[in-house]
Amino acid sequence: MAAAIAGRGYTVIGVDVSQRAVNLVNEGHAPVQETNLEETIAANKARIRATLSHREAVLNSDLSFVIVPTPSDERGAYSLQYAAWSFREIGRAIAEKKSYYNVVLTSTVLPGATRYGLLPILERESGKLAGRDFGLCYSPEFIALGSIIHDFLNPDFTLIGEIDERAGSQLEECYAKITENNPPCKRMSIENAELTKIALNAFVTTKITFANMLADLCEQIPGGDIDIVTDALGTDKRIGHKYLKGGLGYGGPCFPRDNVALAFMAREMGVHADLAEATDRYNRALPLKHINSLKPLIKPGATVAILGLAYKPYSHITEESQGIALAKALSDIGFRVVAYDPLAGEMAKAELRDHAVVMDSMDSCLNQADMILITTPDPVFKTLKAANFNRKSKKVTVVDFWRILRNELSDQPYIRYIPVGKCNDNKANIEKLVKLWGDHGTKNKEDEKKYEE
Repeated sequence: MAAAIAGRGYTVIGVDVSQRAVNLVNEGHAPVQETNLEETIAANKARIRATLSHREAVLNSDLSFVIVPTPSDERGAYSLQYAAWSFREIGRAIAEKKSYYNVVLTSTVLPGATRYGLLPILERESGKLAGRDFGLCYSPEFIALGSIIHDFLNPDFTLIGEIDERAGSQLEECYAKITENNPPCKRMSIENAELTKIALNAFVTTKITFANMLADLCEQIPGGDIDIVTDALGTDKRIGHKYLKGGLGYGGPCFPRDNVALAFMAREMGVHADLAEATDRYNRALPLKHINSLKPLIKPGATVAILGLAYKPYSHITEESQGIALAKALSDIGFRVVAYDPLAGEMAKAELRDHAVVMDSMDSCLNQADMILITTPDPVFKTLKAANFNRKSKKVTVVDFWRILRNELSDQPYIRYIPVGKCNDNKANIEKLVKLWGDHGTKNKEDEKKYEE
């Protein structure tokens, strides 16, 4: 956000508790890996500076975005410990401000957290009143790791939960100048905005899981093909194509915990959230489901290669990665696991430890494998050719969870290619349907006759 806002011509002060992060930003470098971040910070170095001091930042700015972690606690809710500390420091700085100041929480929280958990801290530490002396908004961003700068500058909409009209109007004006695509702005109460954020994420994960359920069904239908089905479904404007693609489920630092948090909030309020709970269960069960289907295809103790350890392409993050989950589970049942990821190698080594050997090159990973699992649709993996899998002396199995190599690897004599979400045994599936619907699905001729009459 700091880089993106500076790129639009504004002076930005970043605050962090890490001296390393502060130093890197002040030197014109990115403190974390993210697409185009290094270049954007370097190009706007004159407008970006960083500090360890909340006081310095607040006294020299008009508005603060608070983007601290809100990790899940043992209940499944979002902890406010880091946000509370930040609000305390900001409140103390606001006490010295002579002018109106606006505080904007961007971190994901549950309904009520901003107004009843954090606002009292600002008022207590500043000795001032919200709405009169300072503003408070809840305004989360709808961004994805790997495309944060683009997503922040080109959102589908901006969401503002406001303590009052003044705070919301100032923030809306700010967004209008920063964003590139003139998005609509949805302003509402803080609580409605908090619910909107987590509801949006939960809805997206439900759509992902629905597509994965259809992929399972396609594998059991003669000629079944999830890409054909979802392409048709997504053409309906009520549904749309985005996120409607059968694969290996969702992961990362946000999506997996959002359904858990929504279900927690619902239980506390006496509401049933069965759909959120079912979505979470289904997604977490996917790695084991796939392992059970793959075990008959490979000898015990064989080497399995996993291509894709980040939770998604263009990211180095392995948190809640389905590829990591597969690697651990395969190792635990006795397979030797080797793995490769173009960005997440170092983080994956720390995560996997003795569960897998994380290789430095894709070729060295492929050359050792009896079975290869393509777990993310990374552009690097899309460049693979049939020759990359040729073992000459033995046939190799390639399981493609995203079907990115179906045109390249289908019908290759030395490759057993398994595109997940596509029928791989028409004969067996035809027998299932004949058994299900033979004689019109009923053996009771009397009932059938009555129906015809």
